[in-house]
Amino acid sequence: MSRTGFPLPRVLSRAWAAATVLVLISALSAAQAGEIKMATTTSTENSGLLKYLLPKFEQKSGVTVKVIAVGSGKAMKMGEMGDVDVLLVHARKMEDEFVAAGYGVNRRDVMYNDFIVVGPASDPAHVKGGKDVIAGFRKLAASGSKFISRGDNSGTDVMEKDYWKRAGIEPKGQPWYVNAGLGMGEVLTMAAQMPGYTLSDRATYGAYRAKTGLAIAIEGDPKMFNPYGVIAVNPAKHPGTNYTDAMKFVEWVTSKEGQQTIASYKVDGEQLFFPSYEGK
Repeated sequence: MSRTGFPLPRVLSRAWAAATVLVLISALSAAQAGEIKMATTTSTENSGLLKYLLPKFEQKSGVTVKVIAVGSGKAMKMGEMGDVDVLLVHARKMEDEFVAAGYGVNRRDVMYNDFIVVGPASDPAHVKGGKDVIAGFRKLAASGSKFISRGDNSGTDVMEKDYWKRAGIEPKGQPWYVNAGLGMGEVLTMAAQMPGYTLSDRATYGAYRAKTGLAIAIEGDPKMFNPYGVIAVNPAKHPGTNYTDAMKFVEWVTSKEGQQTIASYKVDGEQLFFPSYEGK
């Protein structure tokens, strides 16, 4: 019957039925394929990890991941707005606040590496070999050597600002302090060009080391520990997000396969991320 109550011709009825089946099949295929939007720190992209990691997840799950690489602060702001489905970030205090406010659920540790201070191989500030990051920052300030800051509220930027605070130094406005407002790869490039020093995660530095010629100046301080977490955006706050497929990523990246994949990623033979999930 048509919507008017009159019977449809047999040919039209068959065509209607066929079209309905095709629509249902297309909808089912789309649901099976799936897509999630992931906001993540620039370090996971700049280091090359995502290009290595995500194809394995996509092949396994059938879910496509659209990556939006920004600082961790901006990533969590996107999560608050419901513009993404899942976060992969490295700013633990901000992550805990994000979850406590009800914006995120099922946060899990994923991996870690560490922060390092890098700079010109000539080391004009004479900080090379140091292991105390706070003492190193004081020495950097006293030297007047250029220091390039991310300035983008990323996990790296938040950590850098904390080091200055602990050192009792306000770098803002100082002639040697450059506020870039850029991602890690771009800041490393700037540091090489100026030249100057910067705080970097070890993974992005590893990917940019050959092209920048920057050398490690300060490393090994426990305060430079750099953990990463994965968080699904709370569907109770944002029903329009793809929570089901977001959790597929959360489950996979913390599974034995996902953790082994993270561990196997290397640049020039060096492992850049270390798996850290200790759950089931």
